Amino acid sequence: MGHIIETTARARGIEITARYWDENPFLDTERVREEIRETDVLVEFSTPGTVFSHIQTGLSLGKSMVVGTTGWGDRLNDVEKLVRKSGAGLVHASNFSLGINLFYRIAEHAASLLCRFNEYDPFVEEAHHQFKLDAPSGTALVLKEILQRSYTGKEVPVTSVRAGYIPGTHRISMDSAVDTIRLEHCARSREGLAGGAVMAAVWIAGKKGLFSFSEVLDRILEES
Repeated sequence: MGHIIETTARARGIEITARYWDENPFLDTERVREEIRETDVLVEFSTPGTVFSHIQTGLSLGKSMVVGTTGWGDRLNDVEKLVRKSGAGLVHASNFSLGINLFYRIAEHAASLLCRFNEYDPFVEEAHHQFKLDAPSGTALVLKEILQRSYTGKEVPVTSVRAGYIPGTHRISMDSAVDTIRLEHCARSREGLAGGAVMAAVWIAGKKGLFSFSEVLDRILEES
């Protein structure tokens, strides 16, 4: 993702000031402080085990952030406090794809319609490449939450597949004895994620507060 985000950002005329990975970790050191002194926004795509420390470091240095790593949702309140203390901004999402975020809205409308009929049982399916660490994906959990809001009192099951080199497929289905209604988003590559992350980075520069990418899209639509 780092390479794809860099390519996408450069194509839009955005300068990359520094890069960090396992062998060159993002830590609060004099070297890192100097490297990111002129940086407007940090973009974080790492692992569930390192993301929170990266958020702590970035915000402690007063830098706004875009965070695409999942697995830290139980610490959202802690992150909100860090954002307030830092005076910076942070945009987070389980999936920065513009298409998947529009898919969320479609799923919400479909669930609000079909939940009125007891004949239909909802469920979520997702598939990713064999290297993805978390399962279910953060995107699948968001879809589950969306369906759960309409299907109160009914557990919405989620199934996951990790195999091959699948960029990402998410499907919601409502099944009855006589038919199945199915909606699917299938990513062809990771460029869609990178485009959304860069869009969020441009938007959050100079702003304060904690935002989901869905909220950012709402603001962009209002401003357009």
